[in-house]
Amino acid sequence: MWKVVKSVLAAFLGVQKEQQRREDFEKGNPMAFILVGIIMALLFVGVIAVVAIWAAG
Repeated sequence: MWKVVKSVLAAFLGVQKEQQRREDFEKGNPMAFILVGIIMALLFVGVIAVVAIWAAG
């Protein structure tokens, strides 16, 4: 699972290598990548919301 998280994080940041991307598509479970991507996106939005509330208060 750590490999999926690491791969999704690299993709979010735009620094994933082409070879790693190909390996993910060939050998990876799509549902794992989708689930981790959704969770990371929600965490990102949550952190941004907390920072915005904190900055406004």
